[in-house]
Amino acid sequence: MTISRQNFEDLGMPVGPYTHAVRHENTIFTSGFTAFGTQAQAASAEEQTHATLSQLSFLAGQYGKTLSDLVKVTVFVTDPSDIPGIRHAPTEAYGKNVPASSLVMVAGLFSPDLRVEMEAIFGL
Repeated sequence: MTISRQNFEDLGMPVGPYTHAVRHENTIFTSGFTAFGTQAQAASAEEQTHATLSQLSFLAGQYGKTLSDLVKVTVFVTDPSDIPGIRHAPTEAYGKNVPASSLVMVAGLFSPDLRVEMEAIFGL
């Protein structure tokens, strides 16, 4: 049972005790990603979701995969009025390859301007 942990400079190196991605056999588990540090950081939840999906797409590409290889996503949202925009962005990104998904309301994220966070599981 091989477990490998990997960080990617292009995603900004972690400043806390976490790893961008952990590969266990034929599965990649990601940490939570947000628009923090991107141009979308203070933008709408939909724009933040696009930025976050772009990061997940980059990460998948490092393993030779795409968003079509998503098995499961968990989306954390701070404001229920943002849900339509948060749903719109993945609809475009996933196409017909919709993963299993959970949507969780939270009181807040680590930075007050963040409205959405996503973590993902990819199959290899």
